[in-house]
Formats: sequence, C-alpha cells, structure tokens
Amino acid sequence: MIKKELKNLKDDNRGMGTVEMILIIVVLIGLVLIFKTQIQELAATVFEKIAADSSAILS
Repeated sequence: MIKKELKNLKDDNRGMGTVEMILIIVVLIGLVLIFKTQIQELAATVFEKIAADSSAILS
C-alpha cells in the first residue's frame, strides 16, 4: 500500500508547469538586475530619439 502511494506521488507531474514558470521568472529578474544600467541607458536613448523625431514631425 505504501509503495503504491509513493509511486503515485513520484509520478505526479501536476505542479511542473508552475515550477517551470517560477524558474523562468527568477531568471528574468536576475537578468534585469544584472543589466539594469544598460537597460536604463537604452530606454533613455530610445525615448530621446522618439521625442526628437516627434518634435521634428510636429514642427
């Protein structure tokens, strides 16, 4: 009886999708923390170009 329950517990894969999603989120957060300054500089450059282009179009 106990062996059967342990086998069923071992073969149960219901939570695997959740674990995989949590691991992906943890990796993404780690990458954001590592490359935080580069991401901020890139975003600032992109927004500066958008602002310059939009003022040129509106003028």
